[in-house]
Amino acid sequence: MTISPQTRRQFQRFRSIKRGYGSFLILLVLAVVCLLAELLVSNRALLVRSGGRLYFPSYGAIHTGREFGLGYDYEVRYRDLQERFAGRRTGDWVLMPLVPYDPNENCYDGQDFKPRPPDVANRHYLGTDEINRDILARLVYGLRNSFIFAAGFVALTYLIGIAVGCAMGFFGGAFDLGAQRLIEIWSLLPFLLAVIIVRADLPPSVGFGIWVLLLIVVIFSWTGMTYYMRSATYREKARDYVAAAQVLGAGSGRVIFRHILPNILSILVTFLPFSVAAGITSLTSLDYLGFGLPPPTPSWGELLQQGTSNLDAPWIVASAFGALSIILILITFVGEAIREAFDPKKFTFYR
Repeated sequence: MTISPQTRRQFQRFRSIKRGYGSFLILLVLAVVCLLAELLVSNRALLVRSGGRLYFPSYGAIHTGREFGLGYDYEVRYRDLQERFAGRRTGDWVLMPLVPYDPNENCYDGQDFKPRPPDVANRHYLGTDEINRDILARLVYGLRNSFIFAAGFVALTYLIGIAVGCAMGFFGGAFDLGAQRLIEIWSLLPFLLAVIIVRADLPPSVGFGIWVLLLIVVIFSWTGMTYYMRSATYREKARDYVAAAQVLGAGSGRVIFRHILPNILSILVTFLPFSVAAGITSLTSLDYLGFGLPPPTPSWGELLQQGTSNLDAPWIVASAFGALSIILILITFVGEAIREAFDPKKFTFYR
């Protein structure tokens, strides 16, 4: 599938819109940071030098305390090991991440469960939640879960929406009418309520995780894209280039994927940022209501729920709400820039 010169000009126009393109670059950097989160936020050391040997625990094997002269056989506590080496002059050292805590770790083992305010000295830059977990660590890993969920949401809704919508617009007739009636009935189901009911009624034997939740959400949210794809395909089907391709012997699949889809690419690109935002807000809403990812999975919605339940610890709700607002604002800027760049009025000329 080749990109037309007009589409290239539209992408160039997007790059010229500084606010949208800058927001896109920021989101891209955040996505990369989330994928490599273990290098910035983890209770496992980045690098350990002990006894003349180097260890890479972040993405390497699990090392027990006994390997470093400690009296236990479970995984070494690298923060404690760092303090132990700091008191020696043997040349051994531990390099910890910027935030040396796991998102599910009790950072105050043996102490009361209660929210603690930001503490730079202990590297709790946004404080801890109601069960002593570092908030910044949960925000970073929660953002990674949100990006993964949004990417899967966009991929599946686009896959189903493009396939069904293009088939409706291209073949028309009884298939088009029957599919429209079924989609109209399905789209009348209240999205959030339907997802909650299915989520609550799943048997424990099924198991539950991000992929199961993603499939449930997609089942009740794929219909919107079909309307746009149907109308765009129906319009493009009447063009002369489609008739020419059919005369030359091109099959239905080739006509749709090689000829029609490249000419309606602007619709897909325009809706992409808003679909990402819909995926993130859907996951956050379900987590806030308690029907999202299973605990203790890091989640922004769960942090928001904690924050609204503990208003005497304002750093919890402020951190979660601030992070969610920033991400959605950046996505909105990208969406507005794409919509302006792909506006057909800017690239259409009447003679």
